[in-house]
Amino acid sequence: MDSSQLRILLVEDDELFRLGLQMKLQQEPDIEIVAEAGDGETAIRLASEHTLDAVLLDIGLPRIGGVEACRQIKQNCPNLPILVLTSRSDRALISQLIQVGVRGYCLKGIAAQTLVLALRSVVAGASWWDETATVEIQALPHSKTTNKSPLTPREQEILQLITAGKTTQEIAQTFYITPGTVRVHIHAILQKLDVRDRTQAALLALQKGLITST
Repeated sequence: MDSSQLRILLVEDDELFRLGLQMKLQQEPDIEIVAEAGDGETAIRLASEHTLDAVLLDIGLPRIGGVEACRQIKQNCPNLPILVLTSRSDRALISQLIQVGVRGYCLKGIAAQTLVLALRSVVAGASWWDETATVEIQALPHSKTTNKSPLTPREQEILQLITAGKTTQEIAQTFYITPGTVRVHIHAILQKLDVRDRTQAALLALQKGLITST
């Protein structure tokens, strides 16, 4: 097996939508759909049976629902990242997803290239909450994730080093991760801050107080 392949469990009850996702994702040479499920019970079983890098899961599942499926998958495989893909964006759902340890959240209709980036981000150890979810997260009462920044703690650390003029290689050495993983984090930072390059990201972060000036 190629260790660079991202091995994905795809969970979606709508067969046509699942087929469309499969076709989009498998256009990427480094993504492999190793298993598929149409309900929560099957998803839980397959997550334990296969060696996976991530689960891409729809919340609206028959039998065992999506949130409960996420909870049980995380109980069985604590280090397996789950990226939720759903048409729902209500605050109660987002709160539940945070509590069960979901790594990311995207709304259906997301561009294929953004979905691929989100998957790579969660596999790399980052989180991926789209703009809608970020607004809801910030409004959650007493939430540990509530702050002014849409960035994860690791993304903020990397942005801090970018602002200090560190190269990708230097950042990788600092956190004992690969340069490729750093680039995934940086891409996520640029997407979340809606900027084109590192310089704009650093300036915006300083202006908004997302990081401390050095």
